[in-house]
Amino acid sequence: MTRGDLGEMNLFGEPVAVTSPRRSGSRRSVDSGETVVRGPRRWKRLEDFVVGACNRVAHAAAMSVVEAPDEAVTPLVFHGPVGVGKTHLLEGIYAGLKRDSQQRPCYVTAEEFTTRFVSATHQGRMSAFRRQFREATALLFDDLHFLASRKATQIEFLHTLDSLVSEGRPVVVTLDCHPRLADELMPELVDRLLGGAVWGLLPPDAETRLAILRHKAAGASPPIPDLVLRTLANCLRGNVRELEGAVHSLRHYAKVTGRPVDLILAREALGELIRHAVRVVTLAEVDAAVCTVLRLSSGTLQSKSRAWAVTHPRMIAVYLCRKHTSATYGEIARHFGAKTHSTAVAAEKKVRQWLERDASLSVGSQVWNVRDLIERIERQLHH
Repeated sequence: MTRGDLGEMNLFGEPVAVTSPRRSGSRRSVDSGETVVRGPRRWKRLEDFVVGACNRVAHAAAMSVVEAPDEAVTPLVFHGPVGVGKTHLLEGIYAGLKRDSQQRPCYVTAEEFTTRFVSATHQGRMSAFRRQFREATALLFDDLHFLASRKATQIEFLHTLDSLVSEGRPVVVTLDCHPRLADELMPELVDRLLGGAVWGLLPPDAETRLAILRHKAAGASPPIPDLVLRTLANCLRGNVRELEGAVHSLRHYAKVTGRPVDLILAREALGELIRHAVRVVTLAEVDAAVCTVLRLSSGTLQSKSRAWAVTHPRMIAVYLCRKHTSATYGEIARHFGAKTHSTAVAAEKKVRQWLERDASLSVGSQVWNVRDLIERIERQLHH
C-alpha cells in the first residue's frame, strides 16, 4: 500500500485502500458489508484537556477507560451543555485507546449511526451493520440525544449496548442532559445508562477559564499578555468555544491593526462580546427572585411544606438554578433542604414537562402560565 493510499480511515481509525468509485460517483456504504471510509482527522487528546473543578471527575473517568479498559465502568455517560468538552473527552478516549495495537475502538456520532442503520435496513445488510459495532473493543457514541425521536434506531442501539456491556467492553456516550431528563429516550435505554456511571460537565469556572485561555494563547503570535487573559477570564463566562473564539478574534484584530495586544485593544476587539457576557448568578439570588415575584416570605422554599403553593415554586427555582448557575444537582438539593440530588433532578424534569405542555400553575390566589412566570422571574433575576 502506497503512502497515498493511507489518506482514508475506517470506523476504527485504520487506513484503508481507496477503491475505484462506482458509476454514480458515490462510495459504497459501510452497510453493504464493506469498511466505511473516513477522511483524515486530528483527534483531540486527553493530554490537551484543561482540567478544573467543573470537569475533573469526568476527565478522571475518561482517563480510567484508556488506562484500564477491561476494568472500566460501562456504560459511561458524559452530559452537559454545548461547548464544555464532552466530545473532547470522547475523542481523547479514542486517541488514547488507539495507541494500543490490541484495541479497536469505534467512534460514531448519533447522526452517523442513524444514517447507516437506515441504509442497512433498506439494503438488507443488518448483519454487516451490527458486526462493525459489536466487534469493537470499545464503542464511543457522541450526541445520543439526537436519537430522541427515532425509536427503531434507539432499539438497535440498545441491543448493541447490551451486547458490548455483557462482554465487559467499554461503552461511552455523550448527552446534552442527565439521562433522567432525556424524556424522549426509551425508558429501557435510560435505565441501562443509569446502570453505569453518569458524570456531568459544567461551564468553566473563573480559574478554569483562565487555564483554558492560557492554553489556547500559548505558542502563537502575537503574544497575549497574562493581564489581558486574566481580564478576559473574569469578564467572559461562556463555554470553551467562546473562550477560544475570543483568543482568535483578539489575535486577528491585532494583526489587522498592526498593534500589540493590550487591555485597550482587547476592549476594542471584544467589546460587544464582553458587554453580553452573562454575570454570575448564585443559588440565593434565584431563591430570592422566585420569592419576590410570587410574594413568598424569605426561607419559604427551604421549608418542609409539601403544599403545592411551596413545592411548585421550589421546582421552578430548581429549574432556574440549573439554567442560570453552575451549581450541581447535589448543591441545589442541599440549598432547598433536600437529602439527595435526585430530588433536584426530578424537579427540573417536571418543569421541563410543564414548559413542553405550556402548562399553567396555581400559586396562592393567582394562576400563572409557567413560561410567563419563568420569564418574569428571569427579568427579576437580571434586574
